[in-house]
Amino acid sequence: MKAATSLLVVAVALIAGVTDWRWRRIPNWLTVPGLLVGVALNSLAAGWPGLKASLLGAGLGLLLLLPFVLLRSLGAGDWKLAGAVGSFVGPGMLVNLLMLSVFVAGAMALGLAIYKRRLKRTLRNMGHLLASLFTFHMPGPEVSLDNPDSLKIPYGVALALSVVLYGVRQMWGAG
Repeated sequence: MKAATSLLVVAVALIAGVTDWRWRRIPNWLTVPGLLVGVALNSLAAGWPGLKASLLGAGLGLLLLLPFVLLRSLGAGDWKLAGAVGSFVGPGMLVNLLMLSVFVAGAMALGLAIYKRRLKRTLRNMGHLLASLFTFHMPGPEVSLDNPDSLKIPYGVALALSVVLYGVRQMWGAG
């Protein structure tokens, strides 16, 4: 990926991570133009193949995270951020970034559950959430983002950290 594209996706991710950390929101004014800029840059840099990769990356990010948004275990801003990041990096790298972000979010969740002394309850709720994914049933209210007592991890922060690590790797020439 070109240096300018790497720099812009890192900038979008950093702003999203900061806003998600501070206000638990990732604004549309960031994600929607981010997606459009990613498509435009890749189209200009590589023509039709760049456009195709960018649209596939955006679509894949939106498709993979949609079930979690529908189950109310992930916010729509996080979902749109994945689409925007995908438009910059394409589908192959997006899968890597999403996998890394799951591990980062898992470490954040584990640390928070231990800190709040709610590890057993958190593991039980994760089991309910996974069961609902595989049985195509809505989980109980205890695992919803609407539950004021649930521990919430700002997934945008995890995805942002993953993108920043990717950007650093790109700048060092290892990617």
